Amino acid sequence: MAALETLGFVLGTAFASGLNLYATIAALGLLHRYDAIHLPSTLEVLSHPVVLIAAIALYAIEFVADKIPYVDNIWDMVHTFIRPPAAALLAYSAFGEVSEGWSLAAALLAGGVALTSHGTKASTRVAVNASPEPFSNSIASLTEDGIALGLTWLAGAYPVLAFGIVLVLVALSAYLIYKFFGLLRKALRRMFSGSRSDAPPRRA
Repeated sequence: MAALETLGFVLGTAFASGLNLYATIAALGLLHRYDAIHLPSTLEVLSHPVVLIAAIALYAIEFVADKIPYVDNIWDMVHTFIRPPAAALLAYSAFGEVSEGWSLAAALLAGGVALTSHGTKASTRVAVNASPEPFSNSIASLTEDGIALGLTWLAGAYPVLAFGIVLVLVALSAYLIYKFFGLLRKALRRMFSGSRSDAPPRRA
């Protein structure tokens, strides 16, 4: 892979990992194993049967947990410490054949991209769980899985295109996170102002 193609591959898989790490790893391994894409030599281990079985088993667990309201919030909280570091490790390995400086820079960039997509997923799920609609959680989960799998394939088959798409997705994610925290700030302000107004007046 050329430098831009490798960067597109790294950023595409990083964003996908932030949404669903295990689906991303399983997809990369299967796509390489059946010659749909060609991974860098440093990542060919992802197609090893043991890695594939572990990734698919963990994806199966996440597939269920991710569709249960509030369980998905706990799952996302735990994976804040798993998805971004794993994406950084994948990026470091993908750039393993170049200088140490480039590998570390790619790892930091991939970790940041994965943290952005993970933060968007986690924030959106908090809002979705507040909705009375019982099917919205499953719809959100399936949509995230579809984006993760599609972007993983795109990163391996058309990395330059994936690079452009990730730039758009990161900008959109940053905007959604900003809006979410703005709404959260307003809700907290309204809640605390309401509790103060309900308090009994002080006696003179």
